[in-house]
Amino acid sequence: MNEMAEEKSRVDFNAPESLVERADAIADLLNISRTQLLIDALEEEIASLTTDDRFRRQLAEAYYDDRIDYELVEAIVGTEEALRMKLLQESIDREPPEPQLVGPLPTDEEFYDGNVLEWTEDEDESTAGDEAGSPS
Repeated sequence: MNEMAEEKSRVDFNAPESLVERADAIADLLNISRTQLLIDALEEEIASLTTDDRFRRQLAEAYYDDRIDYELVEAIVGTEEALRMKLLQESIDREPPEPQLVGPLPTDEEFYDGNVLEWTEDEDESTAGDEAGSPS
């Protein structure tokens, strides 16, 4: 990961002694520090949450209610999902909320700039399907 390039924050918390003892034993077995074990566990939990539908709904609600900003959403779920949420919010907030057509619908000729193609069945396509379905 990119923790080395990031600025570090000191975190101090109280945990049950038995949990700390188990964490220390596991860290010793893995030949890593307790801090690294906790960082790895936290990263795994966050990664797990980001794929959890219930958490994603909570995250979306917090974003749509302006309790968290786009940058935090992006940091948690990635750019693609954050952009999806942002676009959805923009479409919800848009006035009018749904596109409205002013005037009559265009004709096919107008819509396609006069070049309206008509589908015709190709002989090769129709016979290829027959050959595939016939017994050998």
